[in-house]
Amino acid sequence: MTVRAEFYSRLREIVGASTLEISLPDNAQVGDLVRQLLSEYPKLRDFQNSMLFGIGADFVEKNHALCDGDIIAIMPPVQGG
Repeated sequence: MTVRAEFYSRLREIVGASTLEISLPDNAQVGDLVRQLLSEYPKLRDFQNSMLFGIGADFVEKNHALCDGDIIAIMPPVQGG
């Protein structure tokens, strides 16, 4: 399956792109996507325990099952002031 990952803030700088098309095996979960990204972009490891993931209008966890064509927003933690 193919999904589109959208990166925000510092994560975009690390990856060097605002979006990436990523191929994953069928039945992949968000955690599988994260593991693949961490292997390709080791600097993301600094954020691996605090990344937020969104699909549509919902935040999802790493065990969320992905579907072909999903668009996953990947964000660093949000801080307010």
